[in-house]
Amino acid sequence: MIHRIAATGAYGAPYYCGNFLSEHSVNQNPLKLCTAIALGCVAAGLTACGGGAAIKTPAQSITIRSLGANTVSVWDEIATATLSVPPAATGTAAEKGPALYDDDLATLHVAMYDAVIAVAGTHKPFAITPTTPASGASMEAAANAAAYGVLKRLFPARTNIYQATYDSRLAAIPDGEAKTRGLAIGAEVARGVLAFRANDGRDVALATYVSGTEPGKFRSANPALRLYPHVRPFTLTSAAQFRAPGPPALESAEYARDFNESKTMGSSASTMRIAEQTENARFMTEPPPRFWPRNLRQFATSQDNLADSARLMAMIYVAHADAIIGCFESKYFHEFWRPTSAITLADIQRNSATLPDSAWGPVVPTPNHPEYPAAHSCAAAASMEAIRQFFGTTQVSFKFDSSVANTTVHTFATTDQFMDEVQAARIHGGMHFRTATVHGAELGTKVAKQVFANHFQPR
Repeated sequence: MIHRIAATGAYGAPYYCGNFLSEHSVNQNPLKLCTAIALGCVAAGLTACGGGAAIKTPAQSITIRSLGANTVSVWDEIATATLSVPPAATGTAAEKGPALYDDDLATLHVAMYDAVIAVAGTHKPFAITPTTPASGASMEAAANAAAYGVLKRLFPARTNIYQATYDSRLAAIPDGEAKTRGLAIGAEVARGVLAFRANDGRDVALATYVSGTEPGKFRSANPALRLYPHVRPFTLTSAAQFRAPGPPALESAEYARDFNESKTMGSSASTMRIAEQTENARFMTEPPPRFWPRNLRQFATSQDNLADSARLMAMIYVAHADAIIGCFESKYFHEFWRPTSAITLADIQRNSATLPDSAWGPVVPTPNHPEYPAAHSCAAAASMEAIRQFFGTTQVSFKFDSSVANTTVHTFATTDQFMDEVQAARIHGGMHFRTATVHGAELGTKVAKQVFANHFQPR
């Protein structure tokens, strides 16, 4: 168990008491912190780090600022570009299964984390402990080799996107034993992580989808993202481990409340929704494979220590990936209908408080998969909880941008504020009911807490 104390020391950050080294703020040297943490724990009256005293969460806020590109952020960007190329343009016959941005980025970041942490020795590996001796190895070489090894195996037909980056980054590392050993560690970890993720279910043959016809059932002849419930999670015991409890019964007052809120606030013809709410709804509609990686990358560049950057991004993406897997398992288990069906077909449900409107339409396009729970809430909550766990506080300020809105940059003072906007945007966009956004956030938070409870801990 990690305890946090609000006292600050010589390095200007709150001490975090763990077995040896735990969370710390940006711009901290973890080697120096080892000593400072131990002294801080003693000063706080703890007989041993990790003891049972009640400790307060750090009070100060953290502002995410870019310290410039680093190895983790560079490979995150290159991997995103690799994933984004349409298969028809890459000759993907040698590539197994479709690209899944969240799972593939999680694989990349786990490999970089395990390679880097083998050299740093501060935290437990996620999946692979290399047999190559780590003493004196180049952390940069290890991280580059791990990232390259993952991309080379997953996307062998796309070397034109990432090969030049690998060659140039290796050329910048001085030749010698440190580089040689680092490359060996990175390559070994990449092979191990890829073996860990082998047969992950992405190549499963899906049966023909049968569209719902009953009240409350999702209607679509060919819905999207049906693969996710079959993908093996990184940390969950199964995709259904945190299955959402289900949407409100159609006859319930809770459903009527959700129905009428989305009907009023999410309509393209709404006179109740203000301009800011409309803009926020549009802001969150950029396709996830572009929106999430680009915006989450700022957290990689906020760290001046490669091990910290690798750990933070691995935490975020493992939580993000497992949350999406769990979210879509819940979606296709419950198969609940979208507001566009619920409102136009309300005459077939037995609730006098939900009146139909055959002309109703949402303000933004509705995704072609079941409504409950809201995937944006699942992903956002998992990512924000990972960030909270890393920094030890919700008081983390940052900015997100979007390519599909009039206001391209939104500033958030806390992780909770970001979650509030994500949930409201899905309602004001007319694509979700409130309960789906709430239960999605609960699912994502549970996943991230599970990830942190069992992984990425200090040695």
